[in-house]
Amino acid sequence: MLPTYLECSLDAAHHVEPECLATVCPHDGAPLLVRYPPITLDRATIAARPYTMWRYREALPVDDTEEPISLGEGGTPLVRARRLEAMLGATCEILIKDESQNPTGSFKSRGMSAAVTRAKKLGASALVAPSAGNAGGAMSAYGARAAMSVTVFLPKDTPEILIQECRTYGADVRLVDGLIDDAGKQAGAFAQETGAFNMATLREPYRIEGKKTMAYELIEQLGAVPAAIFYPTGGGTGLIGMWKAFDELQAAGWIDGRRPKMISVQAAGCAPIVRAFEHGDEKAERWEDAHTAAWGLRVPAALGDRLMLRAIRASGGTAIAIEEATMADAMRALREREGVDASEEGGAALAGLQQMLAGGSAFDGPVVLFNTGSALKYAPR
Repeated sequence: MLPTYLECSLDAAHHVEPECLATVCPHDGAPLLVRYPPITLDRATIAARPYTMWRYREALPVDDTEEPISLGEGGTPLVRARRLEAMLGATCEILIKDESQNPTGSFKSRGMSAAVTRAKKLGASALVAPSAGNAGGAMSAYGARAAMSVTVFLPKDTPEILIQECRTYGADVRLVDGLIDDAGKQAGAFAQETGAFNMATLREPYRIEGKKTMAYELIEQLGAVPAAIFYPTGGGTGLIGMWKAFDELQAAGWIDGRRPKMISVQAAGCAPIVRAFEHGDEKAERWEDAHTAAWGLRVPAALGDRLMLRAIRASGGTAIAIEEATMADAMRALREREGVDASEEGGAALAGLQQMLAGGSAFDGPVVLFNTGSALKYAPR
């Protein structure tokens, strides 16, 4: 369904016309959120469609006849982790939403499918973005699918396999001294100089739309709202997107007003959201000297900080920082005990659950851990 307007996430009174290549709110620089006419989702109709994220097209930014730029993203498995339940002595079901099964090996496929689809429809011919690795690979793949020029700015210490992934899809890769926010500055300057459309996290509104489909699938697969979601958090579009999706699903009559506790899990070496949550702040200050082997979590400053903190608090959730060794051990447990192609980010989600259970937390229903990408895309270790 085509959007009716784009809404400023800081001041809902500010709207932007949806039929243009929008970036952030022109009034205050805040991320924009896509708003639609009332969404109708017929379960039988959706169930009869192919099992990709585009089965929910009534809640995505395409018209009735439009073919999206797709590689078959979404439709990822929800796996019961019985051996982990026994290992942790958990009294609740533990489920793993395994996003490593996406076409480019991570949940970034979802966001880029929606964002590239919309960018091409609105007239973009060239794309640019900074990345810690997985987003760049996804944009390169979907840009190739759409016959669009792609430029990716990556920190120079990005694992070589991720650099080569972008290049083998035909992208122009620029290596940057510094972290992803430094890459973001150069990508923004490149967009200004060349006219390429900037697809950086939350600097356009449609990557959220793709990633929100994780919540649509979760509700369809589980048949209920889980008690908690443990989400490895870098830029935060997945967490923000799912929180948006729950409101849309309630409006469509699929769920009631209950919400899962949103548990944001970060690396101890880069935990700006955790620090802001603990201090009661509305926004997160930049994390200096950010370091972690979980490349997707090495985001020292996120444009969506306010939206993440708002969702965590509104859900009664929390934010947790995980040490590197603990994260690595949990990643191995996911792989060895459940056969899930877990990355360090997936390990962080499990470690967050372990930490909460050890601290006496209890959950009155199933909990869902998100494994956001494949370990095979990182350097061997």
